[in-house]
Amino acid sequence: MRALLVMIFGLTLATPALAGGADDPVKAVMDIATGRWLESSTGADYFDKPAIDRLYSKAFQADYHAAEKYPAYDEGSPFDYDVVTAGQDGCPLKDIKIDPAGEKAGMTTVNVSFRLWDCAETAEEKARISTLRFDVVSEDGRSVIDDIHRNADGKWDSLRAEMHDIVKFGQENESKPQ
Repeated sequence: MRALLVMIFGLTLATPALAGGADDPVKAVMDIATGRWLESSTGADYFDKPAIDRLYSKAFQADYHAAEKYPAYDEGSPFDYDVVTAGQDGCPLKDIKIDPAGEKAGMTTVNVSFRLWDCAETAEEKARISTLRFDVVSEDGRSVIDDIHRNADGKWDSLRAEMHDIVKFGQENESKPQ
């Protein structure tokens, strides 16, 4: 009986650590983003093999792998820009804030804000805040990202919807005679 109680107590302690917080995969993605914008960047990718398997939902992975068949250039990513900062240029990220906004219907929204243009010339550019919204779900007992939304001109987009568009465009162009 005592061994059973010790085992139950141990599992109780281990479960939250196993599941992780909804912001854990978001923090990992933002760590990659931070590293990508440093002068000494190692070129880490949001979607390399260990990251995609660990940080993203199965549905997100399927959408990415479908879009990956239509790379932006001859090889590589389906994107020709940084999907987190929504650009090709920028400075090291500053003032990153990660704020889980609460769970609804099995999905937790995690809001992120940061400054990308700290090295810009004008005070207005330096002060500009970029915002993201991550949809985080639980799969196989862990928190994973199901979508990433960027805010541009007051409108939210969807990275998964963009991947669907890449596939649709790629398939349409495959079927056209050359």
